[in-house]
Amino acid sequence: MIMRSIWPISATRVSGELQIGGCQATSIAARYGTPIFVLDENDLKSRIEKWSGSFKTIFGENAGDVFYAAKAFISVEVAKMINQGGISLDVCTGGELAVARAAKFPGERIEMHGNNKSEAEIAAAIDYRVGTIVVDSLQEIDRVARIAHEKNRIQSVTLRLNPGVEAHTHEYIATAHEDVKFGFSIATGAAWDALLAATKHESLKVTGVHCHIGSQIFSSEAFSASAIRLLNFMARYKNEFGSELENLNIGGGVGIAYTKKDNPMSADDFLKTVKEVISSESAKLGLKVPRVSIEPGRALIGPSMVTLYRVGTTKEVQLEDGGKRLYVSVDGGMSDNIRTALYGAEYSAEIANRESSANLRDCRLVGKHCETGDIVINSIDLPSDIAPGDLIAVPATGAYGRSMASNYNHVPRPGVISVLDGTARTIVRSETESDLLALDVVESAVRLDDKSSGK
Repeated sequence: MIMRSIWPISATRVSGELQIGGCQATSIAARYGTPIFVLDENDLKSRIEKWSGSFKTIFGENAGDVFYAAKAFISVEVAKMINQGGISLDVCTGGELAVARAAKFPGERIEMHGNNKSEAEIAAAIDYRVGTIVVDSLQEIDRVARIAHEKNRIQSVTLRLNPGVEAHTHEYIATAHEDVKFGFSIATGAAWDALLAATKHESLKVTGVHCHIGSQIFSSEAFSASAIRLLNFMARYKNEFGSELENLNIGGGVGIAYTKKDNPMSADDFLKTVKEVISSESAKLGLKVPRVSIEPGRALIGPSMVTLYRVGTTKEVQLEDGGKRLYVSVDGGMSDNIRTALYGAEYSAEIANRESSANLRDCRLVGKHCETGDIVINSIDLPSDIAPGDLIAVPATGAYGRSMASNYNHVPRPGVISVLDGTARTIVRSETESDLLALDVVESAVRLDDKSSGK
């Protein structure tokens, strides 16, 4: 059964077979192999349009940028789709910036994140004239200032602040409580020290503040609390400097549905709540309503992509409590979806090549890697007649599936195809064994203390 909240908008069954973007699962597997990531291009574009349209309508003249988080998934073609959709791009490494450059994404609509940007990455961002660099440490403030000065530029920067708000999410993806690597703490005074440090540099222009409280959040309460603390910081700036910071970026982390029990916020509900809090708190503090930006994150790309696997083996296991579980092994696993092992993430899945009327039974969907923790779905009811050769589709894998993929066990990473109105095209090709061997070299040893070596 296709649940609309979990699957891309085009997902349907035709004669029992799963179809995405008008393309049958068996046809996709036959042409591109498995595992493969399948992007519903219309779904992504509609989500961009929805978030952008709602944001502009609700925030009006105070609407800043809707940023797409490249870390969720980025490729040259996806960057082009984002650009065409009129929203902005958040990058956090030189590699992500390189993709943006290759896509000719406008630099002024890019923000550069990262808690440990190299000097080369900072220089590349300034050379490409990115709209803002989000600074995350005192050393980085000095580095950005020095490099901008050397290039005779005034670089706009945003301070990443830590509002100390605990979002109800996994510890590894919660980023705004005090004991984390990100941001300057408001509570300890580190944020104010950073502001003073940044304003001393003539090559920097502090344009606003930013926070990101975590990922896969289902309530707007934490966003509202964070916005209030950031606005109070901005009010202190006004009292001290006599002027106002222009921009408030409340970050992202809005959750999506992975299983039927997930109940994410709608874009409209989330934006309206945050808008009301920012407007009322600004008035209370005697501030102009700032230019507000957001980073919806996985809410844009997550539901737009499906991973297609092929079943290799099934194995019935006797459990200690007397029950039985069927282990269903697919041809991918933790190398294309590490989130289950890393965060305990939960997913849904369906047989894609056919429908089945067989009774459901408890299954564990696992990968092919030499790790006990190589689990795609810990427990799921699947038809008892599932067998080698069947195709399995796992929805909502657009965010962090391919972007966090690895070559563990020297498994080539899957490619990404884009489907649209019955057509399919590769936008990231699947790796081959030749790709895995391409970085191996046979090199003569050199003496590292030999000045003539050039090292």
